[in-house]
Amino acid sequence: MPKPRGNYSYHELNAMLNLYDANGKIQFDKDKEAAREYFLEHVNMSTVFFHSLRERLDYLVEHEYYEPGFLQTYSFEFIEELTKLAYSYKFRFQSFLGAYKFYTSYALKTFDGARYLERFEDRVVMVALTLAEGNEETARMLVDEMITGRFQPATPTFLNCGKAQRGEFVSCFLLRTEDNMESIARAINSSLQLSKRGGGVALSLTNIRESGAPIKKIEGQSSGVIPVMKMLEDAFSYANQLGARQGAGAVYLNVHHPDIMKFLDTKRENADEKIRIKTLSLGVVVPDVTLELAKNNDDMYLFSPYDVEKVYGVPFSDISVTEKYQEMVDDARIKKTKIKARQLFETIAELQFESGYPYIVYEDTVNRENPIEGRINMSNLCSEILQVNTPTTYNADLSYDKVGKDISCNLGSLNIAMAMDSPDFGRTIEAAIRALTAVSDLSDIDSVTSIKYGNEQSHAIGLGQMNLHGYLARERVHYGSEEGIDFTNIYFYTVLFHALKASNKIAIERGKTFGGFEKSKYATGEFFEKYVSKEWKPATPKVAELFAKAGIAIPDQTDWTQLKNSVMTHGIYNQNLQAVPPTGSISYINNSTSSIHPVASKIEIRKEGKLGRVYYPAPFLTNDNLEYYEDAYEIGPEKIIATYAAATQHVDQGLSLTLFFKDTATTRDVNKAQIQAWRAGIKTIYYVRIRQMALEGTEVGECVSCML
Repeated sequence: MPKPRGNYSYHELNAMLNLYDANGKIQFDKDKEAAREYFLEHVNMSTVFFHSLRERLDYLVEHEYYEPGFLQTYSFEFIEELTKLAYSYKFRFQSFLGAYKFYTSYALKTFDGARYLERFEDRVVMVALTLAEGNEETARMLVDEMITGRFQPATPTFLNCGKAQRGEFVSCFLLRTEDNMESIARAINSSLQLSKRGGGVALSLTNIRESGAPIKKIEGQSSGVIPVMKMLEDAFSYANQLGARQGAGAVYLNVHHPDIMKFLDTKRENADEKIRIKTLSLGVVVPDVTLELAKNNDDMYLFSPYDVEKVYGVPFSDISVTEKYQEMVDDARIKKTKIKARQLFETIAELQFESGYPYIVYEDTVNRENPIEGRINMSNLCSEILQVNTPTTYNADLSYDKVGKDISCNLGSLNIAMAMDSPDFGRTIEAAIRALTAVSDLSDIDSVTSIKYGNEQSHAIGLGQMNLHGYLARERVHYGSEEGIDFTNIYFYTVLFHALKASNKIAIERGKTFGGFEKSKYATGEFFEKYVSKEWKPATPKVAELFAKAGIAIPDQTDWTQLKNSVMTHGIYNQNLQAVPPTGSISYINNSTSSIHPVASKIEIRKEGKLGRVYYPAPFLTNDNLEYYEDAYEIGPEKIIATYAAATQHVDQGLSLTLFFKDTATTRDVNKAQIQAWRAGIKTIYYVRIRQMALEGTEVGECVSCML
């Protein structure tokens, strides 16, 4: 480490956040000093110097650091103008960790990793030039939105745009697996291909026949889902992304699959090594009927996917278990076993205490709110992507008979505080929608045909949000209070309006909608009924005041009626528009609280490689507003669920909801929170965190795939 220029190094200055001053106050100024000292001690001394922008770009293209193609769509004069614009904002990192994260994880480095070739402004310019796809006005707009911190692309996009040696711009992928060896083999190969390109992969295993099921009418031959999980875990470990990190994968299983208890047992701390799953994430798909059976303390039946598909002619994951439950119970052609429904939920809660897993997808809630034709039967690594998929079928020579739709996550997030400060809120949303649409347009993943086809058909994106707690605290509003929930409702309501408006505008410009638009609830107008049939406005004076102060007009019924008519006439370009991920690294560089959940602590302690402990103060935290930063464990699950429920009603996909509990919590408390979430209309639950499990310095709740 270089010698400090002052009395303390940047690491020592940052550590002073953990020491009160003589007056018993937190030394926030020391963190800003640490950021400045980091540049003096390290960044400035480790950055390659160029005499001019021309020299720099020529060097980076010639030495294969930058892709030449996208630069050639602009004149050098414009690139120079855009670079000057970016630097004119006089950007400064608001925390030491933000600066450290950017330079260790995002900035372009020499191939030996020893020196930097970009500053933050240069990275923003490269991202803007890439996503603007030759449109100068869009490039200027994106620079403005990113450099001010209003919009932040997800890690894969922000990291890779413009680079010659890069991964994909896409955060993660979802694959469905069918009940045949061809599909299972394709799933493993696809996982390898997608993982080596930098994306996390989630797979649905619901359709795979259970352990002991017949193969070619010979009973007891199937090994079930566990061996498939083991093969997938090995695949993700092998595809370690140039040694940067292991591949990341998740598997989902419907709770009415006969292997469900074995599936859950793979995450037990004392599980036999033959079945234990160490690195693969687990998720369960829970229909309404399962919760009703548990409520009545009834048995629940588990149905053979092999028999279900024979009887109904479609895979098990495309069946509504709630709708067909009694019919399947009564059908003698379907082999079934039974367990106690409450036993299932007790097991889930026990495992969540041990590991935080499994994630939960409330299948019927998801599909009731789905505006697209088709069925949603799984989610992703971070439980916020909820899109329709369709099966792929194969010929005997393993070529494709019919290519189905699998799913890409094209993600980025708004900083709620900065978005509320935007001089043009609608333009900020439009810029984000256009940027994410470009991510979809530019993602041509030939190695997995079903992903390529799904992306081409859906143009699906996921606009996320972060810094809710930071914004509320800045405005002296308690998280989970009446005003906090009211703000969340009206904010997401307003974002939805502008997101749909932007997608409608793109559809008009291109003369094109997403595939299947004509069969969606957007085309029929049904989607808009709850917005045109009643008035949505702030329920509290404080929230009305916040929007008035920001100069943001809240859409009224007339606005919605006009938008409804335009959408029904011209369509929208993006099949899906919103998804709220568990923002990790980008929260730090953007000076945001993660996602829309409360802070886990006022000053977070992280372990950052060789540097060791690093301290990160919550955004906008001062010695005068500490009371507004009550942590997630103290706030508790009820207020967090209520906040997420307010947002969920305006989000077409999902939100990564982590539930936080004090160390006095029991499995009964966890089950009660799961039921409360289901009743509140929550679509998915991500991790469950017990305070004693949130070990100091760990990256609690950060999605290793999205890292948004």
